[in-house]
Amino acid sequence: MAQVQRMSRLLVKTLRDDPADAETLSHKLLVRAGYVRRNAAGIWSWLPLGKKVLDNVSRVVREEMDAIGAQEVLLPALLPKEPYEASARWEEYGDLLFRLKDRKGGEYLLGPTHEEIFTLVVKDQVSSYKDLPVMLYQIQTKYRDEARPRSGVLRGREFQMKDSYSFDTTDEGLAESYRLHREAYQKIFARLGLDYRIVSAVSGAMGGSASEEFLAPAAAGEDTFVDCPHCDYAANTEAVTFALTPVEGAEHPAVEELDTPDTPTIESLAELLGVPASATLKNLLVKVDGEIVAVGVPGNREVDLGKLGEHLAPAVVELVTAEDFEGRPDLVRGYVGPQGLEKVRYLADPRIAPGTSWITGANKQDTHARNVVCGRDFEVDQYLDVVVVEEGDPCPKCGTGLKLDRAIEIGHIFQLGRKYADTFQLDVLGQNGKPVRVTMGSYGIGVSRAVAALAEQHADEQGLYWPKEIAPADVHVVAAGKALQTELALDVSEKLAAAGVRVLVDERPGVSPGVKFTDAELIGVPQILVAGRRAAEGVVELKDRRTGEREELTVEEAIARLSA
Repeated sequence: MAQVQRMSRLLVKTLRDDPADAETLSHKLLVRAGYVRRNAAGIWSWLPLGKKVLDNVSRVVREEMDAIGAQEVLLPALLPKEPYEASARWEEYGDLLFRLKDRKGGEYLLGPTHEEIFTLVVKDQVSSYKDLPVMLYQIQTKYRDEARPRSGVLRGREFQMKDSYSFDTTDEGLAESYRLHREAYQKIFARLGLDYRIVSAVSGAMGGSASEEFLAPAAAGEDTFVDCPHCDYAANTEAVTFALTPVEGAEHPAVEELDTPDTPTIESLAELLGVPASATLKNLLVKVDGEIVAVGVPGNREVDLGKLGEHLAPAVVELVTAEDFEGRPDLVRGYVGPQGLEKVRYLADPRIAPGTSWITGANKQDTHARNVVCGRDFEVDQYLDVVVVEEGDPCPKCGTGLKLDRAIEIGHIFQLGRKYADTFQLDVLGQNGKPVRVTMGSYGIGVSRAVAALAEQHADEQGLYWPKEIAPADVHVVAAGKALQTELALDVSEKLAAAGVRVLVDERPGVSPGVKFTDAELIGVPQILVAGRRAAEGVVELKDRRTGEREELTVEEAIARLSA
């Protein structure tokens, strides 16, 4: 028998107006419908309705993880410094880590992710290849000290996450564990009712090689991804690549210096010379762990500092300042060119291919140079995909112009390889009696973030409309107000519950029918059953919250329909 929740006893306070600080749809509606309450920036309480939705998402995740043979554990959120110091992430995570000391001066952190701790658990528990493969997971609270927590539960400093880890003795075994997780994630997000895309991604601070993100398209998304309208290519913008295509056989004139006073920007230079910005070469100076490095891109493109940082991680990348030019006469601010640069490493986007000719700085004040050819007049030390991806850029797979869209990251899977196993010397005894280094995978799902993503994708002007699998109830029964209507509503609710249907019934005395109907639309249970004007005849109205379709049914018909 399912439970009947009575609105008269439920801790829920709905709001008619959006919270003043709410920017995203999910933030507005989850607060207005009484699912969550803000305690501080990035810190949220889950109220009874919200906790039911959160638990339903966790249940779906748990069922699908169990189905692939993963075993659930629960590790601490309060973690010692030493494992993260050994993996270098104590420093790499920087200000994102919540760090604290105990009364004896011991240093700890609140876990942002648990690769190190899971590795140590397996190292302690597993000794032979016969014990592997093994997949472990937990659903637990994580912590990250976000600089600008916003968008409600989409980007909090405390959040619910499912993280799982696979341990294998071979790369083939890792590939199989990765495949199992990938398929499980597809089942999870399908059951949750999320519209999602699987895209190529970068590993970032997690480390490892193969990496894919599961993204839920939404206007509130903080991730930008590309989608090819012609083929199946999709990727996070940080993972988009551009093929290096050298230009061969072209004849170029000698380098020519140009008098270009007061043109320290690409725009001013292009206007003076009457050329498109794409004909110029932009050279951005950055510091990589304190060393000045030049980054070359076409003049009509911008450097994606996030991509640059990912490529050069764990090194710290920052822009140069005016002080960095002091004592460096070879670096002329606004007029830097790659030809003749000394003691400066030169990185470039693949569009700066050998044989391409550019207008760029001449390393002299108020002077630029024309016909500066890559491979003839300067060399590139390293090619990196570092430009900000734009709509219409060629698909790396088929060449069609790419489309850009916004999305919420709801899952991420990584083939970590042996990064953490090497750090903690995670070996098992192999079939030949010799030690074998274990290889790992890491797989995350943002459980609380999935709730917000669902709210973004399943809402209209009236409020939320949850998919049945994760809704706080199956049917919202509304008593229009009179005693007979309330009596019928309660009777129908008990019969539905006896048939296994989860019921939320609004039998609040002294609350107008209009308020009850508005709350039912806002809360978003999939089916709304109204005991109204024909209650005396034993007739109720059934409304589909998502489509708005209405139908009058007898009580018996309604019970049969909803319990089918």
